[in-house]
This record gives sequence, structure tokens and C-alpha cells, in this order.
Amino acid sequence: MSGQSLLVPGTLSPHRGVPASIPRPEYVGKDAPTPYTGPEVQDAETVEKMRIAGRIAARAMAEAAKHIAPGVTTDKLDEVAHEYLCDHGAYPSTLGYRKFPKSLCTSVNEVICHGIPDSTVLRDGDIVNLDVTAYIHGVHGDNNATYLCGEVDEESRLLVERTRESLNRAIKAVRPGRQINVIGRVIESYAKRFGYGVVRDFTGHGINSSFHSGLIIPHYDDPRATTVMKPGMTFTIEPMLTLGTHEWDMWEDGWTVVTKDRKRTAQFEHTLVVTGSGAEILTLP
Repeated sequence: MSGQSLLVPGTLSPHRGVPASIPRPEYVGKDAPTPYTGPEVQDAETVEKMRIAGRIAARAMAEAAKHIAPGVTTDKLDEVAHEYLCDHGAYPSTLGYRKFPKSLCTSVNEVICHGIPDSTVLRDGDIVNLDVTAYIHGVHGDNNATYLCGEVDEESRLLVERTRESLNRAIKAVRPGRQINVIGRVIESYAKRFGYGVVRDFTGHGINSSFHSGLIIPHYDDPRATTVMKPGMTFTIEPMLTLGTHEWDMWEDGWTVVTKDRKRTAQFEHTLVVTGSGAEILTLP
């Protein structure tokens, strides 16, 4: 595995403003969002709005990813995504969500999820996950992917490649009438082939007008995940695989989650809608 030194918190840049003309999610300025009480199955109009939100989120992520290179700060990636979202009339969903201070998450190397963009400088050989969510027309679209920075060691490259494949396999397992736990079963069985850890405590989630609706999508075979998938249900699948343990620690910032053994981890995510025969990915550029 790469011999890179472990990450340490950097310095945050000033708050990035969002034009007043762009509608905010209801949770901005509050300690927590209002609990979602609506349906998990969405009507055709809502799904169409989510296609728009998902497409913008995917394009914002792709734009930020173009800037991944040794010497670039994670704050620069936040700036690029922020400007893209605002330029396209979307609010960065993470900005102000439970007081998260930035417009995307940048999770580098041993960071499982929720890394905060700051003055951290990317190094040759790093892997970095970008997690971007767009809010527009009253709905959210959420996606993430892990990218290679410069020349990355083979073990890390394979982890990234196989984590992407685990998401693809999970999406293919989505069918109306099946229980949610089939998703985690497919991911875990694939990850076990390579001895990877599968993170359990951070999951996929229902998404619609709510960033996190309350529906949980585990990435391991959880016998409690018995909710039956129905056409029109919208949720994310976002497996997090590790080179070691699935256990984790959290930094003092209350957001940054790192592997307990500090080994590397990768993640990929799409927002989906269940169709009559499978799933449609809503976060395609």
C-alpha cells in the first residue's frame, strides 16, 4: 500500500456565498432538518425534477474532478463545484446541512466519508472521493466517486476499481418486489472476494425533497433491511470499501470519518429510481 503520511486537518477558507435568487433547502440556518414524513415512492413529476438535480450534481462533480492533481487543495475542488452548482441555479445541498461548512465532501485516502475541504494539498499517489449533491426545483440529486491523483499504487487502484464495480452490481440487483437487503448482500459478497472491509455505520438513504428521508440502504447483508422496493422509490446506493477494518474513528470536527486502522478506503454513489423492471440512475452527466 502507499506509504503516504496520514492526513491532518487543514485550514478552512471563508464561507462561500450563494446568490439570493437560488432557493435554499429548509434546513439551511437550522441545527437539523425537519424530519421527512412524506412517501418514499415519488410521482413522475418529482422524478423528472430529480433527473435535473442529479444531472447537475454529476456535472459539477465531473468539473471538480478535472482539477484533481498533485499540488491542488481540496478547497479548490470545493470552489469549482460550488461555482458550477450556483451557475446552474442549484444550491449545494451539503452547505449548511447540520452546519456542514462546505459545498461538497472531499475524502482523501483513509477518510471514509464527510471530509471537509480545506487547505489540504493533494499529493501524488492520493485517492480522493468527491461527494456532490445539488438542490434545485425542491429536490436533491446526490452522487460521489473516488478519483486517482497522479501515480497511484496498484493496491489502491484496484480498491477504487472494485468499489465502482460493487456499486454497478448493486444497481443491477435492484428490482421491484425485492427487499432492500439484496443490495447489501451483493456488495458484501463481492467485497469479500478481495478481503475488503464493508463500512456498516454509514449507508445509502432515501432522497427526494428531503436530503435524507429516513430510508436506510445498508451495504452489507443486513437482515433488518426488509423494506420491499417499489416502482417510484428513490434512494442512493453508496458502498464504502476498505483495505482493512470496517470500524472507524471521527475527527474532532464532528464530520470527518476515518478508518480505525487508517488504511485506505473508496466509495462510489448514484441516486436511483426503482422502475418496473430494475433501476434508472438519476445522477448521470
